[in-house]
Amino acid sequence: MRSRAKLSAMNLAVPKPMTLEEFLDWESRQEVRYEFDGTQPIAMAGGTAAHTRIQRNLALALGGRLRGKPCEFFGSDLKIEVAGTIRYPDGFVVCSPLANTATVVRDPVVIFEILSPSTSGKDRIVKNREYQATPSVKHYVILEQDRIAATVFTRADDDWITHILLEDADLAMPEIGIALALAELYEGIEFNTPVDTEESPQAD
Repeated sequence: MRSRAKLSAMNLAVPKPMTLEEFLDWESRQEVRYEFDGTQPIAMAGGTAAHTRIQRNLALALGGRLRGKPCEFFGSDLKIEVAGTIRYPDGFVVCSPLANTATVVRDPVVIFEILSPSTSGKDRIVKNREYQATPSVKHYVILEQDRIAATVFTRADDDWITHILLEDADLAMPEIGIALALAELYEGIEFNTPVDTEESPQAD
């Protein structure tokens, strides 16, 4: 005979997964932003000062260079639909006309995410797969926030090629006609450097 605990567990209702349309309708009534992983809402977390500075530099660097051109840079206030999910990337570029009333972009060309300890796995694996599965995305740029470095995924025909960029590298995005020094995105950020504890050699 089953125990009461087992019977109670069997009677618990399993939450029904949301559809994309249900999520968009639900989120439009929320006071804070949520992403959608394909089945349920995911609350957005806040960022650090370094994260905010990098995001600001992105907007200045790309927004200025794209002024008067067909492509346009947007920050994390506008969401994108990719592979059946909804994401709020830290920045992205779209090259198709966008109405003033638009709330969702479905054809981003370049996407930027700024890493944090809590999002590293999702950005490197989950979102990477989603962006790779979205044909319009030509570059996915993951920016470190504790050093000048980036991982760039580039679409080349049927391949998704990875490049590691370090401090003195340039970030080239020919699809939007831009190349810039990676270090420009870290302007105004001071990184802690390890203190050399080794004693200097003494002169005789």
